[in-house]
Amino acid sequence: MTWQNFLLFMISTCLISATPGANMLLAFQFGLNYGIKNTLWAMAGLSAGLAILLAISLFGLNIISIQFPVILTLVKVFGAIYLIYLGIQSWQQASSHLEQSTIKTIPTPVSLVKTGIWVSLSNPKAILFFAAFFPKFINFSAPAFPQYVILALGFFVIETFWQLVYAMSGKQLANWLNQGQRLMWLNRICGGIFILIAGLLLWEVFVNL
Repeated sequence: MTWQNFLLFMISTCLISATPGANMLLAFQFGLNYGIKNTLWAMAGLSAGLAILLAISLFGLNIISIQFPVILTLVKVFGAIYLIYLGIQSWQQASSHLEQSTIKTIPTPVSLVKTGIWVSLSNPKAILFFAAFFPKFINFSAPAFPQYVILALGFFVIETFWQLVYAMSGKQLANWLNQGQRLMWLNRICGGIFILIAGLLLWEVFVNL
């Protein structure tokens, strides 16, 4: 994996993670209702859930890339198709409704962690996303595990950063995104990134046939 590939990975991950989704909306809502300190527990749960999904997808791919390379090719193809679907869906999405509820009692840290884990695990599509996204930046002719570690660390740093941004921004972030067409263009930028990565994956499969 070259530094250029890693830089492209970080930029792409930064833009994709910025898109409002279940994890970010949870950080936003909890930051608004419970404060930053309590939201850190939920963020720990979100990261734990993502780590589980990431391990399932990446380490599974590490095995099949050696023993069953045809399966890896199929994963890339279907992953690229799913990324195109996500890209079109993100492009068409013009707005996102951020909902909040008034909660009088603050859950315990254990409860907050559990909530974060289940929110992450409730989206099994993340496994396919990881399987489609990460292989684009991994050189399978070199040792894969160190590359997994580097990409995973970069991913979690950026994901945690954006969770903190959402948690701290609260109503200000919601108001800013709802002004004009900002959210629409954010979704369209991320949708374009999904489609671009899908195109690169399909091209890589094609040239390796």
